[in-house]
Amino acid sequence: MPASDFASRRSSREAARSAGGVAELLDLMWERTGQATAGAPASPSQLRLMYLVESEEGVRMRVVCEQLAAAPPSVSRLCDRLQAIGFLERLPCPTSGREVTLRLTAAGRTHLRHIRERRETVLRQAMDAMSDAERHALAEGLAGLHAQLVAARGDIGTSGVKREVGVPGGTSAA
Repeated sequence: MPASDFASRRSSREAARSAGGVAELLDLMWERTGQATAGAPASPSQLRLMYLVESEEGVRMRVVCEQLAAAPPSVSRLCDRLQAIGFLERLPCPTSGREVTLRLTAAGRTHLRHIRERRETVLRQAMDAMSDAERHALAEGLAGLHAQLVAARGDIGTSGVKREVGVPGGTSAA
């Protein structure tokens, strides 16, 4: 193996290890942020379900089960809890009487918006301490990583939501 290939693979491993560490730290921070949000707290599993429903309004519960790789009874219990706190509605499927579709309520959409605002504040505070060159390199690196992850796992996108790099707070359906 040429030395440049070895160095490139080592560099990729180090970058992946670093990204994994950042992801773990963000997971902890996001969980704390979700708990600090006004209103009823939602667990990480409930938030994942909410992101999926948000990305595809009126999604069938069967599709959510597939995307979460979870059994229908587990997803149904998540929906029960979200419905009890007023974040989710279950509606009959217009094309199949046997299926149920899911939709976020206004309170559910507001809850996600508040969580995103708090998360973006935490990130912005950290990034404000970085130099312009570091922020630019981070944005380019994240855009490349995002593109590769979506290409490799296009069926799930990124938690059901595609963030537009370079667009403050920009989102679009995955």
